[in-house]
Amino acid sequence: MMTGNPRVAVISGFGINCELETMAVFEMAGATADRVHVNRLVSGEVNLEDYQIMAVPGGFSFGDHLGSGRLMGNRFRFGLREQISDFVRAGKPVIGICNGFQVLVKMGLLPGDDEVSLTQTASLALNDSGHYENRWATLEFDTNSPCIWTRGLSRMRVPVRHGEGKFVTDDRALLDRWAESGQLVARYVDPSSEYPGASDEVLSYPVSPNQSWRNIAGVCDPSGLVFGLMPHPEANHSTWLGATWTREDTEHGEGEGMAIFHNAVEYAASRM
Repeated sequence: MMTGNPRVAVISGFGINCELETMAVFEMAGATADRVHVNRLVSGEVNLEDYQIMAVPGGFSFGDHLGSGRLMGNRFRFGLREQISDFVRAGKPVIGICNGFQVLVKMGLLPGDDEVSLTQTASLALNDSGHYENRWATLEFDTNSPCIWTRGLSRMRVPVRHGEGKFVTDDRALLDRWAESGQLVARYVDPSSEYPGASDEVLSYPVSPNQSWRNIAGVCDPSGLVFGLMPHPEANHSTWLGATWTREDTEHGEGEGMAIFHNAVEYAASRM
């Protein structure tokens, strides 16, 4: 039995640029976070098995050449295939945020399968607006999802910052399968709508900032351990960061996004 706080490997390198704030929110949630360059994992200098959580932050890995997340996804898929597969099979949580989500999708870890085969079945395409979106969005979570990261959550306001965030697949039948298994865990919703209000019909822009199919903002794998989303929950770690806090009568403290990191840290701690 291990003691102490869960250790988080926050991946860095080659254009990832949100690792420091990602480390900060995990430490605010009670974990110990290390900044780990992907090459140190590939070379064996650092072993992923020494950590309880892995996080792939946002940024512009490899300059988004060949598409956002493609080259880093290949780096993971071919350089870290066994380490990452073993990590997930060992019951350890993984999160990908924005570019990190793109990486996990393009390496095939998300939406994934029970075998952790790393077969790509979806992608993140260019926003329908044709440009980079930097705005706030409202997410609604599937409360029946197996996702350990979103337990107890219903809705959350978070910023989006991306140019390629439209979730798509070349097999639409998979969307039904993922929905039935609770893997379409986070979806964009109109904040003025009644809860629950998630819809399969694509919402108007900018409520859906990228026109993602079925308004998908984030998905998990079948186990619920691996979670990825385009918005940035780490960027709403304090109520002071909220888009409308000056118009709200609220007691300041942790922001809505912190719940995601608390969930993962508590889960990992319970298994140590």
